Amino acid sequence: MRVVVIGGGFGGLAVAKGLRKAPVSVTLIDRRNHHLFQPLLYQVATAGLAPGDIAEPIRSILASQRNVEVMLGEAAKIDTTAQHVELTDGRKIPYDKLVVAAGATHGYFGHDEWAAHAPGIKTIGDALEMRRKLLLAFERAEWTTDAAERKRLMTFAIIGGGPTGVELAGSIREIASISMLKDFRHIDTTATRVLLVEAGDALLNGYPDHLRAKAKVQLEELGVEVRLGKAVTLVDERGLVIGDERIETTNVFWAAGVKAEPIGAALGAPMDRAGRVQVEPDLSVPGHPDVFVIGDLAAFEQDGKPLPGVAQVAMQAGDLVAANIWADMEKKPRGTFRYRDVGKMATIGVRRAVADIPGLEFSGFFAWLFWALIHLFVLVAFRNRVVVFAKWIMSYVTHDRGSRLLWQVEGWQVTKVANPPPGPT
Repeated sequence: MRVVVIGGGFGGLAVAKGLRKAPVSVTLIDRRNHHLFQPLLYQVATAGLAPGDIAEPIRSILASQRNVEVMLGEAAKIDTTAQHVELTDGRKIPYDKLVVAAGATHGYFGHDEWAAHAPGIKTIGDALEMRRKLLLAFERAEWTTDAAERKRLMTFAIIGGGPTGVELAGSIREIASISMLKDFRHIDTTATRVLLVEAGDALLNGYPDHLRAKAKVQLEELGVEVRLGKAVTLVDERGLVIGDERIETTNVFWAAGVKAEPIGAALGAPMDRAGRVQVEPDLSVPGHPDVFVIGDLAAFEQDGKPLPGVAQVAMQAGDLVAANIWADMEKKPRGTFRYRDVGKMATIGVRRAVADIPGLEFSGFFAWLFWALIHLFVLVAFRNRVVVFAKWIMSYVTHDRGSRLLWQVEGWQVTKVANPPPGPT
């Protein structure tokens, strides 16, 4: 039997690993050669970690699994009648069972023109570009003599009050007020303004109310301005508009919404407004029992509520799909998907976090410590765990962020700096 898996994320890897001992041939297709631990991507964007700390080559992860081959490529079409996947380079990969776990990308709620001015983070490339923009803003602010321009450069707005937005806002505030405190001579980095904008009435939708309130308090203790209850109505090259208020900034980052990767539409199945494929209880596509969709690409409700787009949902779905492929081979009934909530956490900075674990809700230092231990445990490779743990310990002790490196600085300009300001006396 030929099993094709599109996507090497948490769900796709779970399927491949679940078929380790199966009498099948698995082909895993991904347009990137690495598996990315997305929950820590914001730390790459804010100079806490390097890309290699949170990524591992897919071939390396599956090297010992002899029934798997990894194919670098991007799926363009799916022919459910002929049962093959066509890649962008024209290759056609036949399948008996297909698992589509391609994930999601940034969604701008019908304002795709905002993407040019409000980048999000879904890939290592996104994170590195965000880091470049973040660090260049301070470099430019150091040498400009235009007070208004300096204020714009040292203002950061994050749109979206979910875990990514909360973690990004707290991390930017920490790097500005602690990590870079002594780096510059002509600017006071503690004067950096960080805004977190959420259209809803509270942060961290889906968390208990008291933890949502705690998250807001911890962010404000760091110096983050939290704006609730007003939607962003405009984003352009000069900043953004919140309600009827204009905020001038060169740094707007998007953490508000996602939309499914377009490959899901190739299945011809019913989809929701975000482009996610509606699936059966066994995670197969209606009318195509040999095609499964999992992860952020799948629209699945449990107890009347959509499941969150988190790693645990994708991993558990991948485990079930692998079990259902086994069941088909053994001519046994398929299982149905039921997500087991193992909890959720969001970190707000060093020693600050909130944790909602079944039967236990807490915040502060112990929530941060628990968050750190859990994330270390689920990192793919042992090497990554050691490196990340060492960097976190150093950051905790010294408050330093060792990945503050810039590249592609050509072409950037400083406004009104005919004569550099005098150095410190």
